Amino acid sequence: MPSISGGDQDQLESGENMERDESKLKVLNFNSHFGEKQILYDISLGIPDNRVTAIIGPSGCGKSTLLRSINRMNDFIENFSISGEIIFENQNIYGEEVDPVELRQKIGMVFQRPNPFPKSIFENIAYGLRVQGWKDRHAIAEQVEKSLRAAALWDEVKDRLNSLAFDLSGGQQQRLCIARAIAVEPEILLMDEPASALDPIATARIEELIKDLKEKYTIVIVTHNMQEAARTSDYTAFLLLGRLIEYGLTDQIFTNPQKKETEEYLTGRFG
Repeated sequence: MPSISGGDQDQLESGENMERDESKLKVLNFNSHFGEKQILYDISLGIPDNRVTAIIGPSGCGKSTLLRSINRMNDFIENFSISGEIIFENQNIYGEEVDPVELRQKIGMVFQRPNPFPKSIFENIAYGLRVQGWKDRHAIAEQVEKSLRAAALWDEVKDRLNSLAFDLSGGQQQRLCIARAIAVEPEILLMDEPASALDPIATARIEELIKDLKEKYTIVIVTHNMQEAARTSDYTAFLLLGRLIEYGLTDQIFTNPQKKETEEYLTGRFG
């Protein structure tokens, strides 16, 4: 990474902070509990638009809890409670007026293991469109193709759209799940360890896809893989024991971490 003089560094940090301050998605003084057990402690960060933000940290540090809180997936867990705010488009997503179903159409999610529906490849994508009220078959077919192309899968499946999604390889299934998530045209895409169950070739394709998708979507990815975070993300947030230790440009976090805990984790001294 090129060296930066003090004045340039201040200007860079000011510009990046402004970018985060103006982003559509912000986490403000966010705490979460499962029953009596506190998982997240006073997390605050802005997620820059049309960038990839990686959340890293050792197992059990609250990464997935934070990610799932951003589209209220944790609502399904008994005794889950929160304080603080997550702001999306100037509205607290935990406000009483917010419909979680509508929220999840704007903030999509891809899980650790591919989870296609027990339907055809085509119907996996079309299902969400029909739930949204799409009825025109031609329009649905066009959106299915558009989504599969965006997920770099169309050329591999265009001649077998009526085949079961389970007939696809693991990597193809995960790209199908990404296509399904983006078919309803969300603004944010959350990914929880999207390549952890895949072989190296499939992982490389997912990583390339993530870099391509950020042109249209804001992406937040949880990963245990430090190399994956370094390769795919623009920003990195390091969590430890439920607390945000450090957050900044990925190049800076990996080459010049400001916190001792970050350096020790990245160099493998714990985690």
